[in-house]
Amino acid sequence: MKKLKTPLTLSDLKKLKTGDNVLLSGVIYTARDKAHAKLLNEKTPPDWLKGAVVYYCGPTPPPPGAITGSLGPTTSGRMDKFTPQMLSKNGIIATIGKGGRSEAVKTAMRGRAVYFAATGGAGALLAQTVKKFKCIMYPELDAEAVYELEVENMPLTVALDLEGNDIYRRDK
Repeated sequence: MKKLKTPLTLSDLKKLKTGDNVLLSGVIYTARDKAHAKLLNEKTPPDWLKGAVVYYCGPTPPPPGAITGSLGPTTSGRMDKFTPQMLSKNGIIATIGKGGRSEAVKTAMRGRAVYFAATGGAGALLAQTVKKFKCIMYPELDAEAVYELEVENMPLTVALDLEGNDIYRRDK
């Protein structure tokens, strides 16, 4: 198990190989379809996007006494139409979600970003890693707004490393 802390650097990512299990700590951001579309239409990308880890997730409302509700990963393929531009225009360094990625995304990520897989169906457990939670953009989108999370030891698996090795490829 490898421990990582944001902000991540390319040097950090070079040490990762597809299939590695990691515990991620630090600040990450949630964004889904609607937030991606709005972010790409911003004249000037928000400063926080440079080097950001973007989690494809729509948090549920918190139950009484909790920081957040469930934080289950969204199917990453839904963000594939946005990802190459999010990498080139906004400089994100990693994404988190579930499921495979398109060839266009794999090509765009090669040498510049990694993709972490979060376990689908474990949103309530993933929420327990959150220490701070706040909406930072597009509150009108509710669950699809952009949230800043501070996480501690969020369990993830490297699904796509810098070399383009893909955990979902079946022809290995």
